Amino acid sequence: QLQLVESGGGLVQPGGSLRLSCAVSGSTLDYSAIGWFRQIPGKEREAITCITSSGVRINYADSVKGRFAISRDNAKGTVYLQMSSLKPEDTAVYYCARRTVYCSGSVRLYDYWGQGTQVTVSS
Repeated sequence: QLQLVESGGGLVQPGGSLRLSCAVSGSTLDYSAIGWFRQIPGKEREAITCITSSGVRINYADSVKGRFAISRDNAKGTVYLQMSSLKPEDTAVYYCARRTVYCSGSVRLYDYWGQGTQVTVSS
């Protein structure tokens, strides 16, 4: 059974940085696209960015362009989300999710999800 576990969330001041990790177990990452999403209470889950099985990066959220970067290390079975210049509006629960090979901005098309990690940006 494939499992995804996020880590690296926490409290950070505006302008600070965090790196989230998504550790994938139970299957190789080789044929998986991994997406990062976030959700604020009362709002729909939002696609942020995704990386395909071949390493192509796709950005879905203009609000994070130039500040967030996704990367993957297949040998470690881990996908990262480097977040910089964080703003209070980035506060959310961040999730990683997996689908086969290709990315999508649609939450419904991902078949495995992590439990989420809280990111709070506040002074």
